[in-house]
Amino acid sequence: MTWMVYGANGYTGKLVARLAVQRGERPVLAGRNPEVRELAAELGLEHRIFGLDSASGGLDGIDAVAHCAGPFSATARPMVNACLTSKTHYLDITGEIAVFEEIFRRSDEAEAAGVVLLPGAGFDVVPSDCLAASLAEALPGATSLKLAFIAGGGFSPGTLKTTVEGMAAGGRVRRDGKLVTVPVGHSTVSAAFPSGTRGVVSLPWGDVASAYRSTGIPNITNYTAVGLPAGLVSRAQRFSAPVMRTDVAQRIGKKLVGLIAGPGDKRRAGSRAEFWGEARDDSGRTATATLVTPNSYDITADAVVRIATGIARVKPGSHTPATAFGAGFVRTLDGVTAGAVTVTS
Repeated sequence: MTWMVYGANGYTGKLVARLAVQRGERPVLAGRNPEVRELAAELGLEHRIFGLDSASGGLDGIDAVAHCAGPFSATARPMVNACLTSKTHYLDITGEIAVFEEIFRRSDEAEAAGVVLLPGAGFDVVPSDCLAASLAEALPGATSLKLAFIAGGGFSPGTLKTTVEGMAAGGRVRRDGKLVTVPVGHSTVSAAFPSGTRGVVSLPWGDVASAYRSTGIPNITNYTAVGLPAGLVSRAQRFSAPVMRTDVAQRIGKKLVGLIAGPGDKRRAGSRAEFWGEARDDSGRTATATLVTPNSYDITADAVVRIATGIARVKPGSHTPATAFGAGFVRTLDGVTAGAVTVTS
């Protein structure tokens, strides 16, 4: 099987390419930036230089593409279009809710083309998606789901560019099966992480799209620890949103974060992420569980390589990580510790 890393000159793309080579894989490296040549020469890999306006031709002879060039609000659609035309399986590392929703809506197209479309093949949202699926399996009939995480280790330029885009919008939750816009930080809970119980605040996260497809649970809220009161978080987002909706603010913000190099090897090695989830049914029964994973970028590279090399075995159509590979997929990733699911009445 021949697969490609598109956006291989980016922070995460480089991590994926290097890990793939360490595992004996020979992906084709690609992107619109000629800098891809340098990494390809270093790793002894084939490379291609093309933009998304000519992606169909660039995917000639490629069985699967790991799309690592965000923000995916701008890049996912043309790459998906190219994959459907060229009969190439698609995976990406998006955490953007709107991107998930659009790709899920194209499942019939993908099935007809014999293609797998799998958004969220990294930290967004492999651990939380698999955790959600485990909880749903333990508590059939669950009607609400809370998912929380804490993560350290810094951010890449691509992640921060997506954050700049997100600052213009509010929070998102799933209510009675529908996506609803709410203030960021509108809700707080206490999450019993392995390292201790933490207060967490609600934020928009990809699981309100992906976990809904993986579990069918109609009410989903995501949370994280930010170190600030929920009210302050909500007010800050509300007041900044009108400014961040302007083209000028978006251009300046993305240009500034593009100067950031991203966390180095030492910082990544010294950080980890923790996840907590709780599913609840209408009778009050709950199922809870936790995960501990490596830092967000290392687990992303690991998941992308495994998914890219296994995606051809998945039934065509749009998938989440859990619908493609099962709730236990996260346990196959390096350095992951999964707690047992606890069900209480």
